[in-house]
Order: sequence, then C-alpha cells, then structure tokens
Amino acid sequence: MFTKEFYSKKYISILLVLLSVLGFSQKKFTVVLDAGHGGSDIGANRNYGDLGRVQEKDITLGVVLKLGKMLEKNKDFKVIYTRKIDEYPSLTSRTDLANRNKADFFVSVHVNSSPGSSITTQGTETFVQGPNQNKANLEVAKAENEVIFLDENDKQNFANYDPRSPESLIALKIQQSKYLEASQWLGGLIEENFVKDNNRFSRGVKQADLHVLRKNAMPSVLVETGFVNNYDDAAYLSSEKGQKEVAESIYKALLDYRKAINGGFAAAKEPEPVKLAEIPMKNDFRILLMSTATRYNENDAALKGLNYILPIKENNVYKYYYAVTNLASVRDNNLKTAKDAGFRNAMAISFLPNQTLGFGYYTLEVAVSEDKLKNDSYLLKTLKDVERTKEKGIFYYTYGKYKTLEDAVTAQKDIENKGIKNSIIQKVLKN
Repeated sequence: MFTKEFYSKKYISILLVLLSVLGFSQKKFTVVLDAGHGGSDIGANRNYGDLGRVQEKDITLGVVLKLGKMLEKNKDFKVIYTRKIDEYPSLTSRTDLANRNKADFFVSVHVNSSPGSSITTQGTETFVQGPNQNKANLEVAKAENEVIFLDENDKQNFANYDPRSPESLIALKIQQSKYLEASQWLGGLIEENFVKDNNRFSRGVKQADLHVLRKNAMPSVLVETGFVNNYDDAAYLSSEKGQKEVAESIYKALLDYRKAINGGFAAAKEPEPVKLAEIPMKNDFRILLMSTATRYNENDAALKGLNYILPIKENNVYKYYYAVTNLASVRDNNLKTAKDAGFRNAMAISFLPNQTLGFGYYTLEVAVSEDKLKNDSYLLKTLKDVERTKEKGIFYYTYGKYKTLEDAVTAQKDIENKGIKNSIIQKVLKN
C-alpha cells in the first residue's frame, strides 16, 4: 500500500525529470481520456444475482465521463475523449488521436480480472509502459493486447503480433522510455489517492507492455480500477458513488501533476549529484549469442531482431556476437538485451583490441553455394583473388587475409559498399 511519505521522498528527483522533459508551460493542459474496450468488446465481465451483468466497458465509460466533466470545469484543462458512447475505437485510433492533438497526458481506464475462478483478488493498480519480467504483469499485458485483433486497422498494423507469444512481448520492451518517470509519478499520485481518499487497497504502480500505451508520444497510464470478479470491487465500481470517487482520485492527481510541472514547487529543486565518469576497460566485450553450424544472413528470424551482429566462423562453426563496447555498464546492458531477446545462454566474451594472430589469419567468407559460381558473376567480377574450396559438395568462396579482427571488419565494410552483402569473417588457424 502506498503512503504520502513514500511519494514525498521521491518527489524532488522525479520533479526534475518532469521539468526537464516537459518544461514550464502555461498553455491548456491537454488530457486524452480513454474508456477501455467498448462496443462488441465488453472487456472483463461477470454476472451477479443482485448486481446483474457487470461489464468493464460500462464502468470505464462511466468513470471517464465523470472525470471529463470535472476537468472541463477547470479552465486550465482541455479534454479529448477516445469515446463518449458505447463503441469500439481501435487501439491505433486511440493513440493516433492523442499524438495528433499533442496531448500532455494519456489516461486509459480499465477494470481488472484475476485468472481462473479466484474471487478474493481485489484492489487497484496502475500500469505504465515499460519492460517487466513479472509473470502476473505479463498476463495483464496479454489480456489487454488481445483486443488488437478486433479492428481491421489493428490487424494490419500488428499483423505479426501474437499476444500469447513471449517473444512478441519481449519485442515490445523499451520502445517507449522517454516519459516513463512522468508516467510513474502520476500513477503513484493516483494510487495514493485511491488509498487516502477512497480507502481502497492499492497493488501499486507497475510496468507492462500494453499496445494502447506503447505508441503514445506523451506520458501515459493505464488505470485498473478494481477486479470485476471480486464482489466488493464489482459492487463499488458499478455504483455511481464508486465511479465518482475513482474519477475524483484521478482528477486530483492530474491537478497536482500539472501544478508541479508549471513551477508550483520550483523552489524545491536541489543540485543533482555529481556522476563519476566510467573508466573504459582495456578489452572490448562482445556478447556471444550462439554457436552453430548454420550460416544465418542478416535479418534472419533466428537473430530475433537484434542489430549489430558480427558472425565469426571458426573450425566450421559460426559464432554470432552482438554489439561491442569497452564500458562495463554498456556490456552488462548488452547482455541483458540479448537474454531478454531470447538468448538465455548468452555470455560476454573479451577481445583484445587490434590483437595480431600468432599464427593464422582472418578472411572473409563471401559466398557458400551448392553450385560453382560463374566467372561473370557479380561477386567474382567485383572482387579479385577470390579463393574457392569445396567440402562435402559445397563450394566456399573466401576473400583476403587479415592479421587482426579490426582489419577484417574494415575490409568487410569496404566490400559491403561495393554491393557484396552477408559476408562472414572466418578465423583460419594455420600458418
């Protein structure tokens, strides 16, 4: 449960981020209010004998309309609704609406549902866009992202997205971090108000990869106002009193947020701590993703969308390395990125810069083919002194001999500029 003291400790440092990202602005503060689901997409729902059918789409619309009326009475705010009636706007149109109007904040209201037959789970939680490995949060992300298949525009924009695939969720990570601090701060204010003003149980502010947030070019939150399969939450949220109190808590949070970014607490600034410069290491580090007998070309699905891949062939095994750095912090971040992408056995490998091989050399494997290349092929006409070998019925074509890995990388870039793509550096250990 969140307390006022908890947030006051974080206030000054987060405020500095808000002011630097969003600046001081006296213009009307534009808020896009998004009532989750709608139309044929009823969202989370449950039947109760005395309450009837409690539907997420009805609760979210009720809360948003009440919140909108409160904001519209304040001359400092401009309110834009993604929907004001029982209809289903696509996720694309919701985010496009916010971006097109250069909104200052995007607030999406939803109702939660716990998995299985659980009826005891209850409380509020607010999600912001960002990476999170927590299994429960990923389940929420999957549930909210399911609706992308309901609209033709979304089918086109997210054609390759599978909400049940862990790889798809990984691919969504870290695509929007610019406004993360601001989003977390408003989310904290909302959850604090739920506890302080409404005596609700807060499950906190969390991160999840939700499509309705990830394309927004502004701070954004998704507020889960309670659990539809918990009777107390359902009764509260389906009542006028409950919806009004939820709206008031969000409204007060937006007021405090706007006051802060417009200089209401400018005197609270403190000098930022001095950061020590990181000392580069003597060695470079590359992240070894995998070793395999298979030769993959650039952009192959096996590389899981990672860029800056350097394949090196050694003893007929292709080793695929990701990124290069001589900073420990960047090395660790690169390793985390590789593992998040699905390479669970990835490891950091040390390379001594400009190290000359004691014996042997590096060469460029420029082609592998079952058929012998014709003499008038573009590759053979472009590159002179290409060597050809044949092993087990396969022709291998190599070009150049280089003493250091850096020399081989430079030569590789040179032939790429000549149109020879997907060459692989080969390490030959012999005199």
